[in-house]
Amino acid sequence: MGPLNGIRVVEIAGIGPGPFAAMMLADLGADVVRIDRADRVRDEIPDTPHFDVLNRGRRSVGVDLKHPDGVATVLKLVEGADGLIEGFRPGVAERLGIGPDECLARNPGLVYGRMTGWGQDGPYASMAGHDINYIALSGVLGAIGRAGEAPVPPVNLAGDFGGGGMLLALGMVAGMLESRTSGRGQVVDASMVEGSALLITMIYGMHGLGAWGSRGTNLLDTGAWFYDVYECADGEYISLGSLEPQFFAEMVDKLGIDAEGIDQNDRSTWPEMRVRLTEAVKAKTRDEWCEILDGSDVCFAPVLSLAEAPEHPHNTARGTFVEVGGIPQPGPAPRFSRTPPQVARPAPHPGEHTAEALADWGFDIAGVAALQESGAVK
Repeated sequence: MGPLNGIRVVEIAGIGPGPFAAMMLADLGADVVRIDRADRVRDEIPDTPHFDVLNRGRRSVGVDLKHPDGVATVLKLVEGADGLIEGFRPGVAERLGIGPDECLARNPGLVYGRMTGWGQDGPYASMAGHDINYIALSGVLGAIGRAGEAPVPPVNLAGDFGGGGMLLALGMVAGMLESRTSGRGQVVDASMVEGSALLITMIYGMHGLGAWGSRGTNLLDTGAWFYDVYECADGEYISLGSLEPQFFAEMVDKLGIDAEGIDQNDRSTWPEMRVRLTEAVKAKTRDEWCEILDGSDVCFAPVLSLAEAPEHPHNTARGTFVEVGGIPQPGPAPRFSRTPPQVARPAPHPGEHTAEALADWGFDIAGVAALQESGAVK
């Protein structure tokens, strides 16, 4: 059982970062009940798992949050919960009757987690947005890309997941830990603007010291020729990150680069050395470079596709990827020596566990039947 075994969390279904936070808590052993909209519950639940692997590890209860008994159902669940996660725009949960005031009145020790892009207040709070907008405002997007080119969105990793869901998961764990001592709950306001800004703290520090210039000209953003990706003879790519002198020396040796008399940090040499390295890498296939560079201290790895990564020998040796419900996906992390995390179950279909989960959380059979009859749950 994972380290959060015994923790109970109510998740109000959303998309992206909220489900990712709930997935992390469930992977670590928490009993997370996902509240899905009743109108998304099918009359017949398919035999195969739901496709959205972010919803893995928890049970789904279908609830009509516009039905007074549906709201009452959520509040009763809250009474036995350690935490709640919601990802509505500011004010929506309050209008539904499941905001922090209502929930903390039922359970003063509850940690109420709120996931938004802009935060609960401020000039942008009520605006719609997505990952790309949040990381634009935090300065993250403007820092990513090659010199002279437009910024490149790092898919939705920095806002939705790193700066959003992971930050909320940390906030929930910290809040629930504190609540165990104080007996008092609180609200966790996690925003993707602030979370993504936090992720780039080191770069802000370097910028403040005058050690970080414009996009694509720096040590870690493809400005340096010895920290970049290069195309191989077969059109595939390898990554090189030979920052330290000893790693740099091994790189130029194993790749056969003429770097005699070259000062690694002399930026005037970077354009010419980039040409030399480009030509050297282009002379061999990715597999040939793996044969040469695997096991070395060059700071190297092949650039793998989503289909290739689960099959790489290092990832298979570590069990980095798992198969759940027939779908390969990243496994729980980090590792724990005594209380290993695990995926408890595949992603549920909306409402798949309504009766089962409510019963486990203290609802009597007759009460669940009455809720189903009224349409409050499905």
